[in-house]
Amino acid sequence: MPLSPNPLDDQNRRIVELVAGGQAASRSELAKILDVAVSTVSLRVQTLIDADVLREDGHGNSSGGRRPRRLRVNVAEARILAAELGGGHARIGLLDLTGKLHASETIQINIAAGPEETLKKVAAGCRALAGDTEIRAVGIALPGPVRPQTGSVDQPSRMPGWQGYRVRERLTELLGVPAVVDNDANLMALGEHHRRLSPAEDSITVKAGTAIGSGIIVQGAIHRGATAAAGDITHTQIDPTLNEPCSCGNRGCLETVASGASLVRQMGELGHQVPDAAAVLALARDGDPTATTLIRTAGTHLGQALSGVVNFFNPHAVFLTGSLSASEPFIAAVRSRVYEACHPLATQTLLIEAAASGQDAALYGAARIALDAVDLTA
Repeated sequence: MPLSPNPLDDQNRRIVELVAGGQAASRSELAKILDVAVSTVSLRVQTLIDADVLREDGHGNSSGGRRPRRLRVNVAEARILAAELGGGHARIGLLDLTGKLHASETIQINIAAGPEETLKKVAAGCRALAGDTEIRAVGIALPGPVRPQTGSVDQPSRMPGWQGYRVRERLTELLGVPAVVDNDANLMALGEHHRRLSPAEDSITVKAGTAIGSGIIVQGAIHRGATAAAGDITHTQIDPTLNEPCSCGNRGCLETVASGASLVRQMGELGHQVPDAAAVLALARDGDPTATTLIRTAGTHLGQALSGVVNFFNPHAVFLTGSLSASEPFIAAVRSRVYEACHPLATQTLLIEAAASGQDAALYGAARIALDAVDLTA
């Protein structure tokens, strides 16, 4: 049967976030921020203390009465596991309840070998990284569309044998803790947003690597859309006259002209054989004009696709991650095209830059949704 997550009460989770983030260190400060009575907060705080999620640690400054007991998140015990799966590797992380990454490693997998073999390897890697640590939940980022209601893969283009497979259910069986699954671009977006912006703000994070994907964050939460396809700019048609077919059946989609795989193909068509996108980036760093031109053109294409999104959505920030985000010419071309094509009001305060979370962005996002799926007070 599908796993039925037991969500952490929103108010309790918000209390943990406020204490972990340093915005509140006492019951009175929590009550003020949450706009509720101190007595209400005290009951919730005591529940979290009894569950060993929060601890009282010394006293704060007095504002005229008795000195308040200072609160902190207990990070000594429980941990959250997070993993991001790629085509040939999986990155696994161990995080505490404040979202701090304590350990990580990369293991080799072959996602084309199918879900059973892949998930067994990922589960084994998770157990090895966790050791004897108490694990409360696991969050997994997958390189394909995911149905959040069932935790299953839905119409993936690069995951043969995964269609309809209930990843969430199988991981729960393998690891014995609640599991949560989502698309990698969504979780990168969630992880980067909460490390850079406030929960009240909006952002877009684009993963520009071998393939292209993006995640949309509205008011601090993932926006998935009616069929969990929101943010899929991969198939935005840039030029229908181009001959290169896309996996969606159309031609001239963004991924066929701006992804790392397309750069490798275009270099070959111009007589420069390179093994992967990293080699194209290395050539550009060395001043190779062909590689540099192709990377800048790819950035312009991505900027063109993003300009319509920015005009319509008006986010606070656009973050770029993935291998191509390491190229300054690529980022400069994206930024230039967005500013050129968008209404000035849409870009007046818009931030466009490389993601600060680097290769761990999806781990931070996966840990965050994993925390949402388990009752820490149980």
